[in-house]
Amino acid sequence: MIAAVDFDGTICTNNYPNIGKPNTAFIKNLIRCRNNGWKLILWTCRTDEQLEEAVEFCRSKGLEFDAINENLPEIVERFGGNTRKVVADMYIDDRAYSASKFTDVT
Repeated sequence: MIAAVDFDGTICTNNYPNIGKPNTAFIKNLIRCRNNGWKLILWTCRTDEQLEEAVEFCRSKGLEFDAINENLPEIVERFGGNTRKVVADMYIDDRAYSASKFTDVT
């Protein structure tokens, strides 16, 4: 399972360009999913320093990603290049699928 996960409004409350309060329950669930073999992609509009801050914020909560704003290496290999669209089985975004509804999926 590959999940592409948004940052603002999903992993934390939306306080862009600052970082909002952590969605602790959601972060713990993502960590559990990754520990169960899921691949996680941080899929955010943040760039440069703001992106680095978001990655560090997640890392400080124990949440690591297999890719950041790009496809996993095995997907790049399968398609013969890095497609513009991040390929995932699930896209979790505050504008598409509420993180609060993403509970126990493992």
